Amino acid sequence: MKLHLVFIGNKFVHNAPLREYVMRKIEQKTDFIHSITFFKESDNSLFLYLDKELNSHKRQIIVTTKQHFSTIGKLLCTVTGDNQILKEDMLIPSNSSVFEDGSYLLEYKDSITNVVHMDEMQKFPEILLDIEDSKATMHLFEEDKESAMAMLLPIAQMYDLKIDIVSLIDEWLQVNVRSKKYGNISKFIASAKQLLPNKLIAASNMPSYIIEKISSCGKKIAFAESCTGGLLTCYFTKHNGVSKIFEGALITYSNNMKENWLGVNGKTLEEYGAVSNEVVAEMSEGAMNVSNADYTISISGIAGEGGGTLYKPVGTVFISVRSKGLHKESRLHLKGDRNYIQQQSVLFAVKMLLLLDKETFF
Repeated sequence: MKLHLVFIGNKFVHNAPLREYVMRKIEQKTDFIHSITFFKESDNSLFLYLDKELNSHKRQIIVTTKQHFSTIGKLLCTVTGDNQILKEDMLIPSNSSVFEDGSYLLEYKDSITNVVHMDEMQKFPEILLDIEDSKATMHLFEEDKESAMAMLLPIAQMYDLKIDIVSLIDEWLQVNVRSKKYGNISKFIASAKQLLPNKLIAASNMPSYIIEKISSCGKKIAFAESCTGGLLTCYFTKHNGVSKIFEGALITYSNNMKENWLGVNGKTLEEYGAVSNEVVAEMSEGAMNVSNADYTISISGIAGEGGGTLYKPVGTVFISVRSKGLHKESRLHLKGDRNYIQQQSVLFAVKMLLLLDKETFF
């Protein structure tokens, strides 16, 4: 059954951080929201929409403000021929099957609706709708999509599973696995890993997976960023447990900061330029020297829509990944706007880290 998300209230349109927080919490329980609909509080079409939705075979989450929580309940009662009663200091439909603070579940005909209230600077209420699917996520490296499908589809069919493969960047594929009625995901993962032992990671959350792996080895990581401006750091620090492994990061845009903070040689900067293999190699070495981390990553490039040259056009990015005994540099030619180039740079840096130390990460 498809999941539909309905926002009722102007603040969910204009307050992006609040809206994104709500969606993150919902996506923690399901990997796909099929549709998102927005209504203003005074929208006259809301009643007709709710009447249609509750009379269809759907499951939905309605998110509104505390101020309009009981008003939405009243509309739902009108549609279902019910009345509101007071439960847990909330006015909710009397036919609500399950309820907790700020959240209730309403089953009507073939539809299931979870209504929650949410305002800024508040914790999102408990989701009562059972939207957990039998699913898993794997990440496959150093393979193209066509080859991956040829290898994995027969195994998925053997264990009664559906797979969907999407490319995140070159040679980094995300494999989404869903169980059919008699599917066996654990056996599929075991067989896939046996087939591709140094290329496949089973993890729904890659940053958390890396954090756990580095932490279990008692190791640390540090970054030196230029064109990504802290985006690589944010990729990890958004997740719990990062303090166990993260030494810190230096964001060095200017040559002066690269020299003074990271110890990049002025002659290297002058001869090769800040956007070069030679400079990112010294940046990652400098990050390791000032932090004593076990892994470092450095990024320097031209992400903006200006500043490129014939030899180094916009989208030219250099990345260096370093461990205590190994280091590797890479030159990328990325396309897109500034933000997409930055985001691709982060994913390539993460991929390089994983492939630098396969023994730890695979």
